Amino acid sequence: MAVTTCLTWMQEKVLQNYFGEKQFSLLYKASVHDFSSKGLLERCSNQGPTITVIYTGDYIVGAYAQNDKEEYVFITLFVFQETEISECKIGPFQLSMVFQDNCKFCVNLEKKRMYISPETKEKLGVCGYISFQECEVFRCEDLLDKRRMEGVIELKDKLLSAIRTYKPYGDLVHQTRILLLGPIGAGKSSFLNSVKSIFRGHVTNQALVGSYTCGTSDKYRTYFINDGKNADTLPFILCDSLGLSETEEGLCMGDIPYILKGHIPDRYKFDCTKPITPGHDNYIGSPLLKDRIHCVAFVFNANSVEHLSKEMVSKIKRIQRELIKCVGGSSPRTWISSF
Repeated sequence: MAVTTCLTWMQEKVLQNYFGEKQFSLLYKASVHDFSSKGLLERCSNQGPTITVIYTGDYIVGAYAQNDKEEYVFITLFVFQETEISECKIGPFQLSMVFQDNCKFCVNLEKKRMYISPETKEKLGVCGYISFQECEVFRCEDLLDKRRMEGVIELKDKLLSAIRTYKPYGDLVHQTRILLLGPIGAGKSSFLNSVKSIFRGHVTNQALVGSYTCGTSDKYRTYFINDGKNADTLPFILCDSLGLSETEEGLCMGDIPYILKGHIPDRYKFDCTKPITPGHDNYIGSPLLKDRIHCVAFVFNANSVEHLSKEMVSKIKRIQRELIKCVGGSSPRTWISSF
């Protein structure tokens, strides 16, 4: 499950602009990662500039630390209420002291209470002890400036050129077939559309995408990628399939060997309860090397990959073993890699 901030879009933009055109990456959320000072420090130490946001219900109290590499730092303490921000600098002290007893400002995550000294509260316009419902910590990074953006564009052009000029090993096939596998809803079809959009130079949605729990790709599809620069077809084919599931709703494990060996044709509609058989009307009896899968790419949602169920991890390991069997039992000229 993706961890998202409680900040509204407008609140996030106001804070990003206030602290110098920053972009925020959520590192810690107390309601998800536990109300623990130790847990917060383990997740957020050595992350560079950070901003801690505490939700009291009526307003937001925050602490911005510009650098965590120095032993003692000054912290910008602020209160964000509606559209107004008031601030004052406190310190210098160690960042860990914010979550211990401190004379000016401290946060007790375990008790969900925060203390601000009378001197500081007068500057900020808040009371002494404050209870809160949520605490989040973000890593603060500078938005790409013009010089860095030019470097990114240059790198992108080099990568695209390398892909355009790629040639399969030994010229055994004209195009490498890449099978996309992953849990239902991981984003296989979205990834495919992104690749096609990059090379076409505009957004395209050829592969159906959605958020249905049973997935949107119920057919085996092979997609040729056209290069919008010179109208050529790129030297690889992306193959999309039904997503993996812990239940019987996903891709049937029995279909995977047939996909890898090239027995399943384009637009074949999967049956979750049983695999294709040699007697099927669309079964490819003697697939050529070009029809086989040469590379398997597992696609995961980066926000939830750490929370994959034991059943899903077990299924992925079974697929990896199937890949090894497929390589071991095929011609020496057939290769399959997964990443």
